Amino acid sequence: MIRNEALKLLQLHLSQDSLIKHSLATEAIMRALATRFSENADRWGLLGLLHDLDFESTKDNMALHGKKTVELLGQTLDNVERQAILSHNEMTGFVRASRLDHALAAAESVTGLIAATALIYPDKKLTSVKVSSVIKRMKQPAFARAVSRETIMECEKIGLTLDEFITLSIEAMKSVADDLGL
Repeated sequence: MIRNEALKLLQLHLSQDSLIKHSLATEAIMRALATRFSENADRWGLLGLLHDLDFESTKDNMALHGKKTVELLGQTLDNVERQAILSHNEMTGFVRASRLDHALAAAESVTGLIAATALIYPDKKLTSVKVSSVIKRMKQPAFARAVSRETIMECEKIGLTLDEFITLSIEAMKSVADDLGL
């Protein structure tokens, strides 16, 4: 699948602007992670872009979230990609095991923390966000409370320190800042 096809699918299945922006941010981080680990950036990016394709249709039954995406994407996914999408949501019962699984889960989780941090600055821009600010906010459970700090820490399972992961993630999100409105 090429990116333009993926974007059309995203717009067909997701109507909420915040979900589309989350998907674009996750895509950017996944591309950066792929580059860091000498993986296929297009493949990892598309997984980041499409991982929540079914969110609006499954939000009332989170045990299905990810499963419907795999059904929608069908034969365009290989087994490794299916596993990554299924395991990004622990409620499916699929356990994260590979670098790709942990990367997708950590990447999609950190987008909310970084975006929330940007929004507390007067200019509401990613260019103002510092790694230390994100890490400080991560230690505050009430800040962006829906963001799983545990899942973000899976960056360590892919060989990155929290500082390295946050740095890479902020820079990746800056590359799509206009699309994110940040």
